[in-house]
Amino acid sequence: MDQKDKTPEKNAPSKSEESTVISMEDNKTDKTKIKKEAVKTDESDTEKEKNNTKQQNMKSKNSQTDLGKFFLDALQDIYYAEAKIEESLAKIKHKATSEELQEALEDHELVTKKQILRLEKIFKHLGEEAKKKKCDAIDGILKEVDEMVKNTEDGSMTRDVAIIIGSQKVEHYEIATYGGLVQIAITLGHEKVADLLETTLDEEEETDFLLTEIAEEHVNFDAAEEK
Repeated sequence: MDQKDKTPEKNAPSKSEESTVISMEDNKTDKTKIKKEAVKTDESDTEKEKNNTKQQNMKSKNSQTDLGKFFLDALQDIYYAEAKIEESLAKIKHKATSEELQEALEDHELVTKKQILRLEKIFKHLGEEAKKKKCDAIDGILKEVDEMVKNTEDGSMTRDVAIIIGSQKVEHYEIATYGGLVQIAITLGHEKVADLLETTLDEEEETDFLLTEIAEEHVNFDAAEEK
Protein backbone atom coordinates (compact mmCIF):
# COMPACT_ATOMS: atom_id res chain seq x y z
CA MET A 1 0.00 0.00 0.00
CA ASP A 2 1.17 3.49 -0.83
CA GLN A 3 2.35 5.51 2.19
CA LYS A 4 0.20 8.48 1.15
CA ASP A 5 -2.92 6.34 1.48
CA LYS A 6 -2.10 5.60 5.13
CA THR A 7 -1.84 9.29 6.10
CA PRO A 8 -5.16 10.62 7.53
CA GLU A 9 -6.67 13.80 6.05
CA LYS A 10 -5.94 16.45 8.67
CA ASN A 11 -7.71 19.33 6.88
CA ALA A 12 -11.22 17.82 6.88
CA PRO A 13 -13.18 19.11 9.96
CA SER A 14 -15.28 16.74 11.99
CA LYS A 15 -19.09 17.12 12.26
CA SER A 16 -18.78 18.63 15.72
CA GLU A 17 -16.25 21.15 14.47
CA GLU A 18 -18.53 22.06 11.54
CA SER A 19 -21.41 22.59 13.97
CA THR A 20 -19.28 24.84 16.17
CA VAL A 21 -18.17 26.93 13.19
CA ILE A 22 -21.74 27.33 11.92
CA SER A 23 -22.95 28.21 15.40
CA MET A 24 -20.30 30.90 15.77
CA GLU A 25 -21.13 32.30 12.34
CA ASP A 26 -24.86 32.39 13.18
CA ASN A 27 -24.07 34.08 16.47
CA LYS A 28 -22.04 36.73 14.67
CA THR A 29 -24.89 37.23 12.16
CA ASP A 30 -27.45 37.62 14.97
CA LYS A 31 -25.28 40.15 16.77
CA THR A 32 -24.85 42.09 13.53
CA LYS A 33 -28.61 42.10 12.98
CA ILE A 34 -29.26 43.26 16.55
CA LYS A 35 -26.74 46.08 16.15
CA LYS A 36 -28.32 47.17 12.86
CA GLU A 37 -31.81 47.06 14.37
CA ALA A 38 -30.60 49.04 17.39
CA VAL A 39 -29.10 51.66 15.09
CA LYS A 40 -32.34 51.83 13.09
CA THR A 41 -34.37 52.22 16.33
CA ASP A 42 -32.07 54.98 17.55
CA GLU A 43 -32.31 56.74 14.19
CA SER A 44 -36.11 56.37 14.22
CA ASP A 45 -36.38 57.76 17.77
CA THR A 46 -34.05 60.60 16.89
CA GLU A 47 -36.11 61.40 13.82
CA LYS A 48 -39.31 61.40 15.88
CA GLU A 49 -37.74 63.73 18.44
CA LYS A 50 -36.63 66.04 15.65
CA ASN A 51 -40.13 66.06 14.14
CA ASN A 52 -41.76 66.69 17.53
CA THR A 53 -39.34 69.50 18.28
CA LYS A 54 -39.94 70.93 14.82
CA GLN A 55 -43.72 70.84 15.32
CA GLN A 56 -43.45 72.42 18.78
CA ASN A 57 -41.21 75.16 17.45
CA MET A 58 -43.62 75.70 14.58
CA LYS A 59 -46.60 75.96 16.94
CA SER A 60 -44.71 78.33 19.23
CA LYS A 61 -43.66 80.44 16.26
CA ASN A 62 -47.18 80.42 14.79
CA SER A 63 -48.69 81.66 18.06
CA GLN A 64 -46.57 84.79 17.75
CA THR A 65 -47.50 85.57 14.13
CA ASP A 66 -50.34 87.88 13.16
CA LEU A 67 -52.31 84.91 11.87
CA GLY A 68 -51.68 83.00 15.10
CA LYS A 69 -52.90 85.95 17.17
CA PHE A 70 -55.94 86.34 14.92
CA PHE A 71 -56.71 82.62 15.32
CA LEU A 72 -56.60 82.86 19.13
CA ASP A 73 -58.72 86.02 19.01
CA ALA A 74 -61.31 84.26 16.83
CA LEU A 75 -61.43 81.29 19.22
CA GLN A 76 -62.12 83.63 22.13
CA ASP A 77 -64.83 85.27 20.03
CA ILE A 78 -66.66 82.01 19.26
CA TYR A 79 -66.16 80.84 22.87
CA TYR A 80 -68.15 83.90 23.99
CA ALA A 81 -70.70 83.30 21.23
CA GLU A 82 -71.32 79.66 22.22
CA ALA A 83 -71.97 80.69 25.83
CA LYS A 84 -74.53 83.27 24.67
CA ILE A 85 -76.15 80.77 22.30
CA GLU A 86 -76.52 78.28 25.15
CA GLU A 87 -78.31 80.93 27.23
CA SER A 88 -80.60 81.80 24.30
CA LEU A 89 -81.50 78.16 23.61
CA ALA A 90 -82.38 77.62 27.28
CA LYS A 91 -85.03 80.38 26.96
CA ILE A 92 -86.27 79.98 23.41
CA LYS A 93 -86.89 76.21 23.49
CA HIS A 94 -89.92 76.79 25.76
CA LYS A 95 -91.42 79.25 23.27
CA ALA A 96 -91.60 76.77 20.39
CA THR A 97 -95.07 75.52 19.52
CA SER A 98 -94.39 72.18 17.80
CA GLU A 99 -93.00 69.32 19.86
CA GLU A 100 -90.54 68.43 17.09
CA LEU A 101 -88.98 71.89 17.15
CA GLN A 102 -88.82 71.88 20.95
CA GLU A 103 -86.90 68.61 20.89
CA ALA A 104 -84.53 69.88 18.19
CA LEU A 105 -83.74 72.98 20.27
CA GLU A 106 -83.25 70.93 23.44
CA ASP A 107 -80.89 68.57 21.61
CA HIS A 108 -78.89 71.46 20.22
CA GLU A 109 -78.63 72.99 23.67
CA LEU A 110 -76.90 69.81 24.85
CA VAL A 111 -74.68 69.80 21.76
CA THR A 112 -73.74 73.43 22.45
CA LYS A 113 -72.63 72.50 25.98
CA LYS A 114 -70.34 69.87 24.46
CA GLN A 115 -69.02 72.38 21.94
CA ILE A 116 -68.09 74.76 24.76
CA LEU A 117 -66.16 71.97 26.49
CA ARG A 118 -64.50 71.16 23.16
CA LEU A 119 -63.36 74.77 22.81
CA GLU A 120 -61.89 74.62 26.31
CA LYS A 121 -60.01 71.49 25.25
CA ILE A 122 -58.69 73.38 22.21
CA PHE A 123 -57.42 76.24 24.39
CA LYS A 124 -55.67 73.70 26.63
CA HIS A 125 -54.13 71.96 23.63
CA LEU A 126 -52.76 75.31 22.43
CA GLY A 127 -51.41 76.08 25.89
CA GLU A 128 -53.69 79.11 26.18
CA GLU A 129 -56.16 80.19 28.85
CA ALA A 130 -59.81 79.83 27.86
CA LYS A 131 -60.99 83.43 27.63
CA LYS A 132 -64.11 85.00 26.16
CA LYS A 133 -64.01 88.03 23.89
CA LYS A 134 -67.22 89.99 23.42
CA CYS A 135 -68.78 89.13 20.07
CA ASP A 136 -70.95 91.97 18.78
CA ALA A 137 -72.09 89.87 15.84
CA ILE A 138 -73.73 87.13 17.89
CA ASP A 139 -75.17 89.67 20.33
CA GLY A 140 -76.82 91.41 17.38
CA ILE A 141 -78.17 88.21 15.86
CA LEU A 142 -79.60 86.97 19.17
CA LYS A 143 -81.22 90.35 19.80
CA GLU A 144 -82.87 90.11 16.38
CA VAL A 145 -84.10 86.59 17.16
CA ASP A 146 -85.71 87.83 20.39
CA GLU A 147 -87.48 90.60 18.47
CA MET A 148 -88.74 88.16 15.83
CA VAL A 149 -90.19 85.89 18.50
CA LYS A 150 -91.81 88.78 20.39
CA ASN A 151 -93.52 89.97 17.22
CA THR A 152 -95.27 86.62 16.67
CA GLU A 153 -98.26 85.20 18.53
CA ASP A 154 -97.57 82.82 21.39
CA GLY A 155 -98.56 79.24 20.56
CA SER A 156 -98.69 79.87 16.80
CA MET A 157 -96.83 78.02 14.06
CA THR A 158 -95.78 81.42 12.73
CA ARG A 159 -93.72 81.79 15.89
CA ASP A 160 -92.06 78.46 15.08
CA VAL A 161 -91.20 79.83 11.63
CA ALA A 162 -89.58 82.85 13.32
CA ILE A 163 -87.66 80.63 15.74
CA ILE A 164 -86.38 78.42 12.91
CA ILE A 165 -85.24 81.36 10.78
CA GLY A 166 -83.63 83.02 13.79
CA SER A 167 -81.89 79.79 14.81
CA GLN A 168 -80.61 79.27 11.28
CA LYS A 169 -79.14 82.77 11.24
CA VAL A 170 -77.18 81.73 14.32
CA GLU A 171 -76.19 78.43 12.71
CA HIS A 172 -74.97 80.12 9.54
CA TYR A 173 -72.80 82.47 11.59
CA GLU A 174 -71.30 79.48 13.39
CA ILE A 175 -70.80 77.50 10.18
CA ALA A 176 -68.95 80.42 8.58
CA THR A 177 -66.81 80.88 11.70
CA TYR A 178 -65.90 77.24 12.28
CA GLY A 179 -65.28 76.65 8.57
CA GLY A 180 -62.71 79.45 8.56
CA LEU A 181 -61.13 78.33 11.84
CA VAL A 182 -60.63 74.79 10.55
CA GLN A 183 -58.62 76.07 7.58
CA ILE A 184 -56.51 78.40 9.74
CA ALA A 185 -55.75 75.55 12.15
CA ILE A 186 -54.56 73.40 9.25
CA THR A 187 -52.41 76.25 7.91
CA LEU A 188 -50.78 76.74 11.32
CA GLY A 189 -50.07 73.04 11.69
CA HIS A 190 -52.60 72.41 14.48
CA GLU A 191 -53.95 69.12 13.11
CA LYS A 192 -55.60 67.99 16.36
CA VAL A 193 -57.27 71.37 16.81
CA ALA A 194 -58.49 71.26 13.21
CA ASP A 195 -60.11 67.87 13.84
CA LEU A 196 -61.91 69.15 16.95
CA LEU A 197 -63.16 72.24 15.14
CA GLU A 198 -64.33 70.16 12.20
CA THR A 199 -66.38 67.99 14.54
CA THR A 200 -68.21 71.10 15.74
CA LEU A 201 -68.62 72.32 12.16
CA ASP A 202 -70.29 69.02 11.22
CA GLU A 203 -72.68 69.35 14.18
CA GLU A 204 -73.68 72.87 13.17
CA GLU A 205 -74.36 71.78 9.60
CA GLU A 206 -76.47 68.86 10.83
CA THR A 207 -78.54 71.20 13.02
CA ASP A 208 -79.07 73.62 10.14
CA PHE A 209 -80.23 70.74 7.91
CA LEU A 210 -82.61 69.48 10.62
CA LEU A 211 -84.20 72.92 11.06
CA THR A 212 -84.75 73.20 7.31
CA GLU A 213 -86.34 69.75 7.29
CA ILE A 214 -88.74 70.65 10.12
CA ALA A 215 -89.76 73.86 8.35
CA GLU A 216 -90.29 72.22 4.97
CA GLU A 217 -92.15 69.15 6.25
CA HIS A 218 -94.95 70.89 8.17
CA VAL A 219 -94.19 74.09 10.10
CA ASN A 220 -94.28 76.43 7.08
CA PHE A 221 -97.46 74.80 5.75
CA ASP A 222 -99.19 74.92 9.13
CA ALA A 223 -98.22 78.57 9.55
CA ALA A 224 -99.59 79.40 6.10
CA GLU A 225 -103.07 78.25 7.25
CA GLU A 226 -103.12 80.57 10.26
CA LYS A 227 -105.07 83.82 10.00
